[in-house]
Amino acid sequence: MNTLKHSIPVALVALSVSIFSTTCAFDREQAALLRTGVTEWNAMRRAHPERFIDLSKADLRGADLGSANLEGAYLAKTDLSGANLNNASIKGANLQMAYLKKADMKGIDATNAWFEGANLNGAFMKQGRFEHANFSLANLRWAKIAEADLRNAILKGAILFEADLSASKLEGADLFEARFFENALTTDATVSNNTRLPSGKSADKSWAIRHDARFSAEAATAIPAHAAPVQPPISRQPSSELPGTATAEPMHASPEIREVQAWNDMRKQHPETRIDMTDEKLGDQELQGVDLRKAVLSKSDFSGSNLNNANLEGAMLAGADFRKTDLKLANLRGADLSGANLERAYLRDADLSASKLEGANLFGAMLYGANLEGANLTNASLFDANLDHASLKGANLTGATLTGTNLAGANVSPSTILPSGKQATRDWATRNQALFTEQ
Repeated sequence: MNTLKHSIPVALVALSVSIFSTTCAFDREQAALLRTGVTEWNAMRRAHPERFIDLSKADLRGADLGSANLEGAYLAKTDLSGANLNNASIKGANLQMAYLKKADMKGIDATNAWFEGANLNGAFMKQGRFEHANFSLANLRWAKIAEADLRNAILKGAILFEADLSASKLEGADLFEARFFENALTTDATVSNNTRLPSGKSADKSWAIRHDARFSAEAATAIPAHAAPVQPPISRQPSSELPGTATAEPMHASPEIREVQAWNDMRKQHPETRIDMTDEKLGDQELQGVDLRKAVLSKSDFSGSNLNNANLEGAMLAGADFRKTDLKLANLRGADLSGANLERAYLRDADLSASKLEGANLFGAMLYGANLEGANLTNASLFDANLDHASLKGANLTGATLTGTNLAGANVSPSTILPSGKQATRDWATRNQALFTEQ
């Protein structure tokens, strides 16, 4: 994993009896007004320019926000996937870890905006203004950023696989450790000697020629400093004075989950910390080996992420999205995955013993060698799943769909409950090419 140290603002984690929770963080009245229409919203912004805009983690999927005034708004972890943000203004807004997959952002003004760790996979950002914007560790895979202004933008560690940067302005942009930049389209893009390439070297005329780009010689300047991202007022943070909260020890600073090593170190140092992060947006991330034991992550999005060898023992993951997620050798023992979407997830040799998978979608999932002993798979869909050499001893498959399921070499026993509600038998195992043991 390519980790950038000290580049991500810390989240607040309360120790002891307190809980790190970002659930329902946004201002519901503001969200309702924004959904009413841009005209009413912009009128409110004009009338109350001093009002702090808090839409963090709001569900604005597919919302029509064209020409909306979201300047200086707090939009961290907001779901704006598929939203229309054409010609909107988000100058100085904080969109850290926001979900903007396939969002329409043509002509957007995002000057000084903060997109650190945001998912902009397939976003249409043509002719956008992104001067001094921070895209560190952002996912810009397949994003259309043609004819955009990215002067002095930070793109450290950003994923740029097949991103369209044609005719964009990259003078002074910091691309240090950006991934797959060689696969990005840079035809007619303008770079300068102040453009820092992924290697850490400055762009030059030779590089520009090799990449069909244009080179502009400028007076040498230092890497520009960027203002800190917008944060909610202190009163918005968890407090022992709020109703229903217990007295807690002082707040402890923690890295984002994406900083796996730093995160795991924090978990070791503070094992009593309770993690409550419902509805997190963690899709398309490198989270190999992350320690999320007993974390509450219900309805969170992990789709397309790498969670190989991750420790999710006892985690609350009901309704979570794990589509096409790599979970090889992951520890999910005793985890609650009720109603989770594990479509085509890669769970080879994963430990799912005693897990709750009621109603889970395991369509096409790779479960070769997985440990499902004592798992509750009631009403789960295992259509086309591969359970070759998996252990189903003591598993409850009542009402489960096994159409097209590969059970060759899977281990079953009398304690295995079949979709019919009956115990597994040697005859049933033979018909399904499974292995039967009396134990």
